[in-house]
Amino acid sequence: MTVQAQLHCLCLFTLYLTTGYGQDGRFSGPLKPMTFSIFEGQEPSQIIFQFKANPPAVTFELTGETDGIFHIQQDGLLYHNRALDRETRAVHKLQVSALDAHKAIVEGPVPITIIVKDINDNQPTFLQPKYEGSVRQNSRPGKPFMYVNATDLDDPATPNGQLFYQIVIQLPQVNDVMYFQINNKTGAISLTPQGSWELDPVKNPSYTLMVSVKDMGGQNENSFSDSTSVDITVKENIWKAPAPVEIVENSTDPHPIKITQVRWNEPGAQYSLVEKEKLPRFPFSIDQEGDIYVNQPLDREEKDSYVFYVDAKDELGKPLALPLQIHVKVKDINDNPPTCPSTVTVFEVQENEKIGNKIGILTAHDMDEMNTINSILEYRIVDQTPKSPREGLFLVDRLSGAFQLAKQSLKKQDTPQYHLTVEVSDKDFKTLCHVQINVIDINDQIPIFEKSDYGNLTLAEDAVVGSTILTIQATDADEPFTGSSKILYHITQGDSEGRLGIDTDPQTNAGYVVIKKPLDFETAAIHHIVFQAENPEPLVDGVKYNASSFATFNLFVTDVNEAPQFSQQVFQAKVSEDVAIGTKVGNVTAKDPEGLDISYSLRGDTRGWLKIDPVTGEIFSIAPLDREAESLYRVQVVATEVGGSSLSSTAGFHLALSDVNDNAPRLVKEYTGLFFCHPLGEPRSLIFEATDDDQQSFRGPHFTFSLGSNSLQNDWEVSKINGIILAVVFIKMKKNKGRDNVENAQAPEVKPLRN
Repeated sequence: MTVQAQLHCLCLFTLYLTTGYGQDGRFSGPLKPMTFSIFEGQEPSQIIFQFKANPPAVTFELTGETDGIFHIQQDGLLYHNRALDRETRAVHKLQVSALDAHKAIVEGPVPITIIVKDINDNQPTFLQPKYEGSVRQNSRPGKPFMYVNATDLDDPATPNGQLFYQIVIQLPQVNDVMYFQINNKTGAISLTPQGSWELDPVKNPSYTLMVSVKDMGGQNENSFSDSTSVDITVKENIWKAPAPVEIVENSTDPHPIKITQVRWNEPGAQYSLVEKEKLPRFPFSIDQEGDIYVNQPLDREEKDSYVFYVDAKDELGKPLALPLQIHVKVKDINDNPPTCPSTVTVFEVQENEKIGNKIGILTAHDMDEMNTINSILEYRIVDQTPKSPREGLFLVDRLSGAFQLAKQSLKKQDTPQYHLTVEVSDKDFKTLCHVQINVIDINDQIPIFEKSDYGNLTLAEDAVVGSTILTIQATDADEPFTGSSKILYHITQGDSEGRLGIDTDPQTNAGYVVIKKPLDFETAAIHHIVFQAENPEPLVDGVKYNASSFATFNLFVTDVNEAPQFSQQVFQAKVSEDVAIGTKVGNVTAKDPEGLDISYSLRGDTRGWLKIDPVTGEIFSIAPLDREAESLYRVQVVATEVGGSSLSSTAGFHLALSDVNDNAPRLVKEYTGLFFCHPLGEPRSLIFEATDDDQQSFRGPHFTFSLGSNSLQNDWEVSKINGIILAVVFIKMKKNKGRDNVENAQAPEVKPLRN
């Protein structure tokens, strides 16, 4: 072997050791199927593997997708002589066979797979040098409205082909706020929350974005990159409430009928209607195109307008924006005839009524829409009964329905009543209404008292309220039982405080003077009363009330001795139970209506604790007070006139005593006949309960317990079971004089006496 050949073999062997490997980690081995992974872009003449074969094999043959790159030597050394390119071919499928000296295959062919591993040798490239798109103002933030796309020939399964998109510049940029955002992985462009809220095509109709893309996921400073520009046009928001809709009522067209529409800024929204008020039937619907329909004929007289809302939601059911309000007005047609206000409308006219004076107004109704041609009514008299003394005695205003007297005045003795038939019409319908006109007597006579002076009457001031003290009588010559002859009585002088009232008998017009409020001698001992009689109907012109409609009456009130009156029915006071004897604990006050002096005294002072000053009404303690005996001490105070009839009245005096700690604790009962047998077989115990007569707090008594002498502590122990809710002591006798500690004693039977 030549030196040159030896050097060549040494070189190949070195390359083999540094680069060649099989899937089992060896650099050489028998002929069998194998897979090799090789990075693209490596220098040529790289050793891959050396195959070995058994005789009679003397050489090897390589076939398949060699692309003139892969070769095998006679000794089985597999290598490539040019750099690999994954983007040209990512996998090479080869076959290796072992041949004998006659070129016959003795082993194989076996498949050999060469996987070309990627390196970052390609720059990402945008598909377009410039992108254009549009977006509606107020579009949902985060929802893409356009995409930018770039490609990279490197392996997408490796970081080499993983692209990272980024907005580098936004023009214009208002207040340093980004209105647009991009999905770093997909290139999807959407609005930010600020952009959704603030974009306005009036202020800025277009924006330009500079967008970059990097490979290696944008995480490597040596990443390749590319950039493009994106021009975005801002369009007006079309999610707006439509104009109010008018629908003609009682339509005979086939339903449903499209009445209006709404549109969300982007396709794919899900629409629904929401009622503003709950109706027995909701006559509207919406399809998923945003078209709104009325599903049935509407009746304006049933409901003249509707208000409801339209919601737009995304595919997940989330609202895209605030609902829109839809107004629907039902347009009227003339489908209702006029109606009369009642079966018969009654008017009254006085017999001396002047020609042209109004008698009354007939107001018919029409259910059609007010202030439209459909509800404008016209009135016309078509008949008058009787026709005496002549026809056409009455006129009616064609538009207002107001009746007037025409041609002459009426006389009740001639015809007391007229019946009119009135035609009421709108532009399509007519209705007949009936009017009755009563001729009434005029109020040309005044009430006249039967006598002008009803004399004098003396009553005690304690006369019973509600009693009748006098009957007065006036007469009226007008037609009986009409407003012209009915008499109402009033007191015009002498009773400013309204102590008297007058009730009128509707049949006889007699007036009954009644005491409405108690009489009071001290306020007014003499009343000079003036009565007036008048009609509820106004008098005719030229007739006035005169002295005949007035009468007088004198009422003398005599004094009645009345008992003193306390300022209140119950007087209350509060003192501590340990106040000193002679302490003022309260006072009472009373007055005598006649102004007499009053003397005070006590009644019911069963414990003899109090005394009262007979002149001032001040109350003092005269003995020790005891809350435990009586916490609220009740007595009666008597106020008696001094002189006169010695009338008296009573009031209550309630004295509340507040507690002081003036009682020692005590056992709740006598504990006698108790004993323990000695010696004790086991620790024994007794329970004692204590109490205190003083007022307890809400937590109960707080006591401490101890044994009487130190010598007892050797054999006995006191334990407080409950010193808050119950005052209880737990006394245990120690076993064998203390040799067994009481803390070891178990007394499960011991419980508090009560909760």
